Amino acid sequence: MIRGRTRMALSVGAMLYRSSLSGPVRLMATDTQSVASKLNSSGLLRSQALIGGKWVDSYDGKTIKVHNPATGEVITNVPCMGGRETDDAISSAYDAFSSWSKLTAAERSKLLRKWYDLIMAHKEELGQLMTLEQGKPLKEAIGEVSYGAGFIEFSAEEGKRIYGDIIPSPLADRRLFVLKQPVGVVGAITPWNFPLAMITRKVGPALACGCTVVIKPSELTPLTALAAAELSLQAGIPPGVVNVVMGNAPDIGDALLASPQVRKITFTGSTKVGKKLMEGAAATVKKVSLELGGNAPCIIFDDADIEVAVKGALATKFRNTGQTCVCANRILVQEGIYEKFANAFAKAVQGMKVGDGFTEGVEQGPLINEAAVQKVESFVEEATSKGAKVLIGGKRHSLGMTFYEPTIVTGVNSEMLLAREEIFGPVAPLLKFKTDEEAIHMANDTNAGLAAYIFSTNIKRAWRVTEALEYGIVGVNEGLVSTEVAPFGGVKQSGLGREGSKYGMDEYLEMKYVCLGSMN
Repeated sequence: MIRGRTRMALSVGAMLYRSSLSGPVRLMATDTQSVASKLNSSGLLRSQALIGGKWVDSYDGKTIKVHNPATGEVITNVPCMGGRETDDAISSAYDAFSSWSKLTAAERSKLLRKWYDLIMAHKEELGQLMTLEQGKPLKEAIGEVSYGAGFIEFSAEEGKRIYGDIIPSPLADRRLFVLKQPVGVVGAITPWNFPLAMITRKVGPALACGCTVVIKPSELTPLTALAAAELSLQAGIPPGVVNVVMGNAPDIGDALLASPQVRKITFTGSTKVGKKLMEGAAATVKKVSLELGGNAPCIIFDDADIEVAVKGALATKFRNTGQTCVCANRILVQEGIYEKFANAFAKAVQGMKVGDGFTEGVEQGPLINEAAVQKVESFVEEATSKGAKVLIGGKRHSLGMTFYEPTIVTGVNSEMLLAREEIFGPVAPLLKFKTDEEAIHMANDTNAGLAAYIFSTNIKRAWRVTEALEYGIVGVNEGLVSTEVAPFGGVKQSGLGREGSKYGMDEYLEMKYVCLGSMN
């Protein structure tokens, strides 16, 4: 029998992330300018880009406003950059690569460890900055800092274990070797939903392998990226190894794709944009890693432990207000337990506190912007127009702005947008199924293949269904599966490659075969 306690052994960083969702943390005032002023005093509120170790403005002086999604207030302005600035950042990274790649793995490891230590020493300030620009609850934001820092720590250690190989030769006077070497300059394009972790899980292994990077964070949440870059400089990572540009996404992306000096693109974001990047990378035949959209099924079998299933579904659906690529997008419930689960789940969701992320006890923050709210509204309206019922929630929150009520929708079928498209919001659609085979078919009936979840106390069923699911990640009786020590990534149109773990290191390495002939 499988119990809810049975799960993979998570790393320290992931455990800190988990515990932060309920553990104590010092909360603060919600006034945007007050918080920004305190962060500015700490030296972590940067409002310029980083190119070649220097903080710079856009060349034409253009800026973009960074808003607090909970209040709509402007936090600060940052440069709105384009192709010229990106080209200079690429050149800076290219120049730095020759010296950075020649350092020993141990030397790079020491610098990465210093970076990790600084991130952890400033985890409260980084968490505050993240809540300010992204909106997630402060406890969750500080948890992300610990989780994100874990990728730096892991990479610092794993970089010293990048081994080659010796191959037995078919000829007596030959010796055959395999070397692993850094791929070169990496263009890292990251989303707004995890402003630190999406950067560190790319930049950590890239730097540990000997690569240099040009980071393009989301224009919605650039401040956490800039703060992390500031700490990389304080850690002694040489100028040009880490560069950050932001602004006009198409222009920046085109520059990264066109440059022959950029040898790899790593991207987390929508499948639509990922396909464009993959197409653009073909012109210069760059290596590509893509972590794209998901449509995660969460399957509740009738032999599931209800308490464990509710807790797991709550965690995987409503973390970050439903704005994660591995959120349970569809909750498939076996008919024998459907009503019981729906009632228990509704009771748990009704108890969730919505509000500004700096407010004590808040579990759900705002959605990132108005467009995100309108998308969620349209999905719910489409479902109800076709017969689905809103069990709880289903509308904008009385707080206004971009707050939306945690919502459960019943009577959903596989033809509705709630079941076919990524919601990226606090809406949980419940779908009913009869047999294991039907659940597997429903779960796999999508172009996405990132994460899936199963809740069952039957070990045979759990293994059988896990192997049948067409997904890169499967959580069994567990809703929080991300950790730096395990490979994160999907199949089908959810992407290429893996991030985290020893497997993620290979994404930033090239393999070189050496044939050593006779020296006589």
